[in-house]
Amino acid sequence: MTLLQTQMSFSIISLATKGGWLMLVLLALSVIAIYIFGKKWWLIHKAGNIDKNFMNDIRDYIHEGKIKSAISLCEKFDSPVARLVQKGIERLGRPLTDIQTAVENVGNAEVARLEKGLPLLATIAGGAPMIGFLGTVIGMVQAFFNMSQAGNNIDITLLSSGIYTAMITTVGGLIVGIVAYFGYNYLTSNISDLVFKMESATIDFMDVLHEPASEE
Repeated sequence: MTLLQTQMSFSIISLATKGGWLMLVLLALSVIAIYIFGKKWWLIHKAGNIDKNFMNDIRDYIHEGKIKSAISLCEKFDSPVARLVQKGIERLGRPLTDIQTAVENVGNAEVARLEKGLPLLATIAGGAPMIGFLGTVIGMVQAFFNMSQAGNNIDITLLSSGIYTAMITTVGGLIVGIVAYFGYNYLTSNISDLVFKMESATIDFMDVLHEPASEE
């Protein structure tokens, strides 16, 4: 089993080595993509972690006039929903339009924070395959150049080995690009779900502020 693992690791290392310096670029891009995905996944996971009864508790505190308790409840959660509701509570006493504007501004800032880094991940998804293709073209040019220099002593191994080396970068670029592409779409989908929750929380909070007036 140890011998098999050694052979597999040697094979991967040898493939990466034959791919040339562009494989180092692809390796760096893969590390960046994995880092961005991991960081954003954890951030989004934490952002969506909030009590299901959060808005009901906020409604009760506001109706009972326990503003400090409502703010303390918001501070317990490291979530965009809690932060935008807290901003609205801190603006109580001002016109409703001002409160709604403040809440929406916080929401926009939170969305921008969640989306930070995603354009780079999208760039890697589109750029990595292109870098792989570039390596293939460079490898093919080198292969045909070597054949032209060989003169009458042309050996099929010159072309086959050149193509073999050139195609490695294509495989590497496609792997990095596919991983980054699916990671980007996964994160984007999760952010969209979180934005929907934030919009729902904003509507619920503004409804809470209108309730006392409708009851009077």
